[in-house]
Amino acid sequence: MAVADPGAGGPEELEQAAAVFAGVRPRLFGIAYRMLGATEAEDLVQDVWLRWQAYDRATVDSPAGFLATVTTRLAINAAQSVRMRRETCIGPWLPEPADTGADPYIGAERGEALEFAVLLLLERLSPTERAAYVLRKAFDYPYGQIADIVRLSEAAVRQLVSRARKHLLVERRIPVARAEQRRLLTAFVTAARSGDLTALEELFTADVTGSGSCGGGRVSRIPVEGASRVAKHVKAFGGRFWAGADGAWTRTNGESASRLARADRLRGLAASSGAGPDSRGHDRDGDQ
Repeated sequence: MAVADPGAGGPEELEQAAAVFAGVRPRLFGIAYRMLGATEAEDLVQDVWLRWQAYDRATVDSPAGFLATVTTRLAINAAQSVRMRRETCIGPWLPEPADTGADPYIGAERGEALEFAVLLLLERLSPTERAAYVLRKAFDYPYGQIADIVRLSEAAVRQLVSRARKHLLVERRIPVARAEQRRLLTAFVTAARSGDLTALEELFTADVTGSGSCGGGRVSRIPVEGASRVAKHVKAFGGRFWAGADGAWTRTNGESASRLARADRLRGLAASSGAGPDSRGHDRDGDQ
């Protein structure tokens, strides 16, 4: 994939290589983030840069295509170990939020495979299946190019994307309108800040389950079930998050979020990924 060439390039060539890499870095991070999560994506993109530095770049016809291929293949390899690590954690894994204020689609042509709910569903796909779906649906890669990247036939890639799409459609619901999502989140933040148990219970369904994320520090990772118990759980931990926090509004993963910072130090993030009742997701571009 990448052959080291320590002597490749003087200062000017390395500067040019850095410029090329910087131009496609948002896309590379976007691919890796959808495959692995934010922390692992940053590490992987740094690895890709080191490989690009050492590679014989004169042999590369399409730097953007080459770098996307390296990123995707490394992400597929990394995804298996990341999944095994998450499976050994206590409690569920929740995606790390990504700031989408400056780049709404995180390097992609579309915001597909970016919402928290969809990222959780992608975890259920095999690494290669996930890569094929992400490249097609978020980055609009042709099937032939995806086939070259994942080293499968075009027919096999079409099957992977179709299978992934059907799997997600079974589980995925149509997101609520942006204004309604903001209203619900505002109501939650207000109730959580004040510790209003009644208001919190009214926001939750009767069968709601609350849990901290795997690797989420001291927050309880033992599931708490039921509107009343979850509301009390939120209130109990509220002081850690809300006291002295500014709660400024931002956008993460294409959705509204409340940024909880204290003395310019980020303490947490409140976000929601809602869905309308009795409504299932649909494929927006009609791919089969």
